Amino acid sequence: MDTGNELRDFLVSRRAKVSPEQAKLPAYGGNRRVPGLRREEVAMLAGVSVDYYTKLERGAVGVVSEGVLDAVARALQLTPTERDHLFHLTGTSTTIRTVSRPASAQVRPSVQRILDGLTDAPAFVGNKTRHLLAANSLGRAVFSPLYDFEPDGVPNSARFMFLDPLAHEFFPEWRSASANLAANLRRELGTDPLNRELQALVDDLNRESRDFHALWKAHDVRTHDTGFKAVHHPIVGDLHLSFEAMELPKDPGQSLIVYGAEPGSETADRLRLLASWIATESTDATR
Repeated sequence: MDTGNELRDFLVSRRAKVSPEQAKLPAYGGNRRVPGLRREEVAMLAGVSVDYYTKLERGAVGVVSEGVLDAVARALQLTPTERDHLFHLTGTSTTIRTVSRPASAQVRPSVQRILDGLTDAPAFVGNKTRHLLAANSLGRAVFSPLYDFEPDGVPNSARFMFLDPLAHEFFPEWRSASANLAANLRRELGTDPLNRELQALVDDLNRESRDFHALWKAHDVRTHDTGFKAVHHPIVGDLHLSFEAMELPKDPGQSLIVYGAEPGSETADRLRLLASWIATESTDATR
């Protein structure tokens, strides 16, 4: 990943999103050639010279202090995730990895036992490239279309989302779900720019999916540690699930993702129905 170009494109995209009114600045002149804020306006709000900010936006500044980056983040009204991404792109963050090693594709037996013990909640172990390395039985059942998409390999939620037409039916809120996924991947690559497997995935999706390419160019960044997901299951219908993603410290690059439903909701009833269906199928298969 060319961090200089990434930094330039990210800053340009962020200042394009902030209007003078949002920044509480007078909008001088009726003919603004750029959307959002001008460079000189960002510089003024951040308390730096126009020349310095221009060099920063071009990636031509060496070491940048945290104070300056915080001021730029405030001027551009960045979210906490976007602020972290700015720090990563400038090499200022202490959490950025200078040497990346491929995440293990093996899930430890003890982690698999945790998955299998979660009988009433869909659960997975995934990695940065959105491969589903392991799952419990309910997880495989809920996300069965992903396994159908790659029946002989490890399912990949990003490839399914952008390369399988069935994803639009499986994810009723496909537009927002796909935008979140692209923004999640950009954050992952920002924190781990030397991850060749992740870069290869992004390159493939940019080449094979116009939708992904358009979302990638937006330079949005978001986290993927908690939220909600709506799916339309081919057997039990609509499911509205919450999720929590927890990194596994002993397994760098791997996360445990657990889905849940509101107690007493239709989704909870449908998950129980699906679990019962799985048990019946398993019993029939052993006869």
